Amino acid sequence: MSCTSCSTGSDNTTPGIPKGCNNNGSCGTGGGCNKLNVFDWLGNMRLPEGQEPCDVVEIRFKNSRKEFYRNVNNLTLNVGDIVATESSPGHDIGVVSITGELVRLQLKKKSMSYDSTDIKKIYRKAKQQDIDKWREAQKLEVDTMFKARTLALKLGLQMKISDVEFQGDKSKAIFYYTADGRVDFRELIKVLADEFKVRIEMKQIGARQEAARLGAIGSCGRELCCSTWLNDFRTVSTSAARYQQLSLNPLKLAGQCGKLKCCLNYELDSYLDALKEFPEIDNRRLATEKGFAFHQKTDIFKRVIWWSYTSEPDVFIPLSIARTKEIFKLNAENIKPADLLEAKLYKEIAEVKQPDYENVVGQDSLTRFDTKKKSQQKQKHNNHNRKPNLNQKIDSTAGEERIVKSGQESSPNKPQHKKPTHNHPPRPSNGANEQAKPQHKKPVHNHPQKQNNGTNEQPKTQHKKPVHKHKPKPRNDNPPQA
Repeated sequence: MSCTSCSTGSDNTTPGIPKGCNNNGSCGTGGGCNKLNVFDWLGNMRLPEGQEPCDVVEIRFKNSRKEFYRNVNNLTLNVGDIVATESSPGHDIGVVSITGELVRLQLKKKSMSYDSTDIKKIYRKAKQQDIDKWREAQKLEVDTMFKARTLALKLGLQMKISDVEFQGDKSKAIFYYTADGRVDFRELIKVLADEFKVRIEMKQIGARQEAARLGAIGSCGRELCCSTWLNDFRTVSTSAARYQQLSLNPLKLAGQCGKLKCCLNYELDSYLDALKEFPEIDNRRLATEKGFAFHQKTDIFKRVIWWSYTSEPDVFIPLSIARTKEIFKLNAENIKPADLLEAKLYKEIAEVKQPDYENVVGQDSLTRFDTKKKSQQKQKHNNHNRKPNLNQKIDSTAGEERIVKSGQESSPNKPQHKKPTHNHPPRPSNGANEQAKPQHKKPVHNHPQKQNNGTNEQPKTQHKKPVHKHKPKPRNDNPPQA
């Protein structure tokens, strides 16, 4: 079941898809795109025997306007149903927001009596003709608001018309405005009645109510609390910011309404409870033999108070709550300690705790991308100079590099094998492109090398002298290439 804004937001006629936010009916605000939604936590509970169900229903109209109506005709109503309600004059169209026993608690919260005669009636469920006329009235609201603002400026009225709400039958329009003082809008009502041919009702609201009706995104990145769940506006003072160690910057502390943010009161009680253990500092100073120290700042979370000597205002010395109270007590007895804190204890508190992770990828370096690029280029350059092809070896003679085909000995400056092979002479090659293969069997220092079983038998070689002292000369069968 889609919400009201989904069903009336656009002209999309695709079956099964809502018309407003196109979220396929799965709104993330808890029951729809409506404002001030309430979760019915009593909906699945049975009534005690003999108790009659609550016949009062909460109806939501445009934005955050909600009123209570009595279901005198015993209609089967569910949350989201569109109904026609009693109004003066005519009737109005709204959406059911709460039903059942939870309405009794809402009446108690609003300080309204269940048997009050001021509760109006629900006529019927809205017909298609009622819904079409209601949608036509909603389309006129924006243009009406702009025209009303123009007429108010011509009359020189110090007021701001922020919203216009038409009644469901288009017989009445409610103009919401904000003003710093009292405004004489009698002439404006006459002009508006002649212009729009409807009954005019002017309603003054505050800045917070205006922000709640219009809605916006706060500095925290979420929807405004007053337009989603907050319905009681408490006074917010600058002392709430002082207790929480916040800078008194009106640009940061003010919300969309221009007043102090309501969220400043959310954690105020926790800060007040934590500050009870801190000593009253005000403008008091600590007297020591080294000199006087004045208060710099207080860290409520770490429970540390920072002080500085008058001679060294740039040096912050952290003190615990117990140590600060102890020095205050000594000063009251005209006793001056040698120092605020001993050197050993000062090092323990002032020492910065190192992170418990290792910077293995260099994410803490501002130039990590530049250094990585240079190292890659340098590595490629070294690999090009140090790693020749597998089928080629480098021989440097007379300052020039020459490529020698496989089967020949390498230059004396570059060893070819990691493991020592000084006891094994190179095996004579049978062809031009065959490489010398070292044998990794047991050392045979005093025995000649075995003969091959092939047709081309090679003469036996004996180790008369260690090979590592005499390097074999390259063969001249294949001349080296330049």
